[in-house]
Amino acid sequence: MKPQLDKLLSSKSFLYFLQLVETMNYTQAAQRIGISQPALTQQIKKLENNVGAELFYSVGKKLYLTNAGKIMQKTIEEIYDSLLIATESIQQDTNEVSGKITLGISASIEDKVFTDFIVNYFKKYPSVEITILMVNRKEVWNSLETGKIDLAVLYVPEQLIDNWRAYATKSILKDEILFLHHNSDFIGKTEISYSETLKQPWVTYPKAYFVSQVILNAFKRKQLPVPESVAYFTKPAQMFKFSNETGTYTALPKSFFQAHECEGNLSAIPFNPPLEMDLTFVLRKEKEKIPRIKHFLEMFDHYLEDEDYISRLKK
Repeated sequence: MKPQLDKLLSSKSFLYFLQLVETMNYTQAAQRIGISQPALTQQIKKLENNVGAELFYSVGKKLYLTNAGKIMQKTIEEIYDSLLIATESIQQDTNEVSGKITLGISASIEDKVFTDFIVNYFKKYPSVEITILMVNRKEVWNSLETGKIDLAVLYVPEQLIDNWRAYATKSILKDEILFLHHNSDFIGKTEISYSETLKQPWVTYPKAYFVSQVILNAFKRKQLPVPESVAYFTKPAQMFKFSNETGTYTALPKSFFQAHECEGNLSAIPFNPPLEMDLTFVLRKEKEKIPRIKHFLEMFDHYLEDEDYISRLKK
């Protein structure tokens, strides 16, 4: 392979480019793939230097594709389509209950329901080999885009889903982020303003984590300082324990709190305005046609029909 072509054909640069095309917003694209906005800008500039042409231009605050950018988009999408078709031609088995399925679950999501389901699924369909990867959001997106995983499980802001052309989604649970506290002054409140939550330090997800970005952006939209964090954890159970034993504030998914409320002395209040998200399966649209993927999702639906997600999470 020619050296210049070797630099150009980077799955990472393709991923970053396509995410920016999807959102036409550097901030949103950077949050989605889990990197900083300057890092994304640098990667796009690097790709433009390798191509020898600008791929985007802006008018005011709006971002648009140049002609070169449109050619690049069409080419990259054709490359991915060809790779996915080739991969599935090699791997696909017409039997819906045999073959391999790989799930990528964001590390900030509790995996209990998915693990329990897969144990149940294997007992019925032992010819399906299932792998779960608990990785950070950036790795989940990269693996999804490059075909290394079949299904991603992510928290997704509802307003973004409608803009995704290359992906299909399947909602698992309507969720929201709740404010958790020990403050007796808040008892009886049905909602809480963002400014009221700044009176004590917090324990949070790391700043680069998607849920953390959602929370921080909500404070910035209110033109408020972001909460002072004295500790950072990647797992909600760790944050819950730290907050419960130290008196610090925190914010966690409602689904987690409902399942673990009895394990501590924390109270929960919705934010005003609320921070709503969907817990969602995300997959490339080509994957919907694969029999074993379709069957797996149908069986997961039946699993939750027998007993809902929150009830299973509490076990």
